[in-house]
Amino acid sequence: MTERLPVRWHVARVAGRHPETPSAVRLELDVPTWPGNHAGSHLDIRLTAPDGYQATRSYSIASSGHVTRVVLAVDEVPDGEVSPFLVHDVAEGEQIEVHGPLGRFFVWEPSDDPSPVQLIAGGSGVVPLFAIAAAREREAQGEQFRLLYSVRTPRDVFFAEELAGLARTEVDIVHTRTRAEGSMRPAGRLTLDEVAERTFPASLSPRIYVCGPTPFVETVAGWLRGLGHDAQRIRTERFGGSR
Repeated sequence: MTERLPVRWHVARVAGRHPETPSAVRLELDVPTWPGNHAGSHLDIRLTAPDGYQATRSYSIASSGHVTRVVLAVDEVPDGEVSPFLVHDVAEGEQIEVHGPLGRFFVWEPSDDPSPVQLIAGGSGVVPLFAIAAAREREAQGEQFRLLYSVRTPRDVFFAEELAGLARTEVDIVHTRTRAEGSMRPAGRLTLDEVAERTFPASLSPRIYVCGPTPFVETVAGWLRGLGHDAQRIRTERFGGSR
């Protein structure tokens, strides 16, 4: 059973910020009171305006383990209340409030289950799946991992360098609008046939994690069930407002 970690509000200091994609930023937060988090967890960020107005949004965590540095990758929602501030305005050294760690369902931990693990991401939905793949990377033994990542263009790939360096996860990236240089696959959305060809078959009974915009997750989860995968082995996490 997944360990229950204490959940409460914390004060975080922005220790670093770096461009992640043309529309996203990577934030490194120092949170001295953070209890650590499981791979795949998320947290809430609360911003308070000078007049007292508060806005809170949830973000997946790209890091895991018993550490006090928390890594996020935030994609801007142009009409959002929180993400534009995080992408454009928050500066190193500023303090923000975070609540967590949250979520015990969409997480991965080493287990005795020998079945392979299939990760399927759409856009910024790769953030918690990257945390899971990175956690798998730290284990000397364990199950096979694959990541199927659907993203608009090569410039929109989150954690591009880190994904290229994974040794224990087979990474397969498909582009929906602009194909990568040298790629033989035309740009275009994933299809049912491609999901069947590029993921572990149902006969291997893989554990599957799907994360992305709601239409993407619902479509892919439906395809997986149609391909014979056990619905109880499919974990999904979705978000709205993403392009």
